[in-house]
Amino acid sequence: MGTDSEGTRALVLHPDIAGQSGQRNADFALEEAVSLAEALPGLTLAGAEVVRLVKAHPGMLFGKGKVQELGARIKADDIELVLIDGPVSPVQQRNLERDWKVKLLDRTGLILEIFSDRAATREGVLQVEMAALSYQRTRLVRAWTHLERQRGGLGFVGGPGETQIEADRRAIDAQLVRLKRQLDKVVKTRTLHRSARAKVPYPIVALVGYTNAGKSTIFNRLTGAKVLAKDMLFATLDPTMRAVTLPGSGREVILSDTVGFISDLPTELVAAFRATLEEVLEADVILHVRDISHPETEEQHRDVMTILDNLGVGEDRRVIEVWNKIDRVPIDQREPLQTAASRHDAAVVTSALSDKGIDPLLQAVEAALDQDRRQVTLELPHSEGRKRAWLHEEGVVTDETETDTGTRVSVSWTEAQAVRFSRL
Repeated sequence: MGTDSEGTRALVLHPDIAGQSGQRNADFALEEAVSLAEALPGLTLAGAEVVRLVKAHPGMLFGKGKVQELGARIKADDIELVLIDGPVSPVQQRNLERDWKVKLLDRTGLILEIFSDRAATREGVLQVEMAALSYQRTRLVRAWTHLERQRGGLGFVGGPGETQIEADRRAIDAQLVRLKRQLDKVVKTRTLHRSARAKVPYPIVALVGYTNAGKSTIFNRLTGAKVLAKDMLFATLDPTMRAVTLPGSGREVILSDTVGFISDLPTELVAAFRATLEEVLEADVILHVRDISHPETEEQHRDVMTILDNLGVGEDRRVIEVWNKIDRVPIDQREPLQTAASRHDAAVVTSALSDKGIDPLLQAVEAALDQDRRQVTLELPHSEGRKRAWLHEEGVVTDETETDTGTRVSVSWTEAQAVRFSRL
């Protein structure tokens, strides 16, 4: 836990509500919530606990006795911020803040804070601010103070007192309109860049996975780049792309590192970061990096696949599972995992820290790029010389014949290559 005496003293609570369907192991959920809190600068973690509830109380979330018990602890430990790992209604938030006399953030608010602190590109900053404003607009039972950010975060943690709700709503709506205009300009620029990339004859390989699975470490191993790779949630927010040469064929690919996924990702952010994940939608191969040592690796796998489905990544996309962090698995469990991976259609065991499995991973990428190709014959007029050159640069031409009107070209390509060709 944090030791910075200057930081805001925070208490993390995970409500474990009896009978809720599909809920995760409470202890693992609390551990992840603590990691989320540690990912936000300026906090000192003063405690964390699972709070078991028979049911959620509409007005205060917790029962009267538990509210008093936690209030006494908050006062005794000089807590300034309570982080609740789950949804908290605006009314519950207002009532608990009044009773405990502290600021309170639910899971969505905390993740928005972290995203705001980490966003580096102009588009990332605008997307987070819009998501935060949309979230805040629904919570106008409490304060919205000013729309300028005083630090890397969004101002949920600190800030002055309440203003009139209607004035706040108008201010938020006006700011949303301004941000939308700015974002539209940025997205147009990004579309131009993407069109330019479509002319570059390189397959795209996208890294995806649960946050802190080791994507950025693998990215750095494969590319020699120095992307921020820390043992914390959401170390990477904005997409990073680098060229990688595959050792077998010498073929170049574009490797894209993406934001980490997480269970119960705020719906505002799924929408806001769709553009950030565009490289995944256009990828020829997706590398799904998993922390195979994590006790909930299967649950994390399901969360990632659910988000990919929601993004529209179809079953026809080639996905290689990267079972990372094998070095953290107990020695007696490593061989069974290796055996399981060898029986899996597309799984590679790696330890990005030690380089284990990196060469087999590159070989798997190469094999995946050569699979699922289809034969097509194209009729290109003389005026389409640029498209013909692109096909040759891509290495997909199997035969070509001159005709009276141009060139008849036979190609063997993937669906993603066909899509990029259509955009030339």
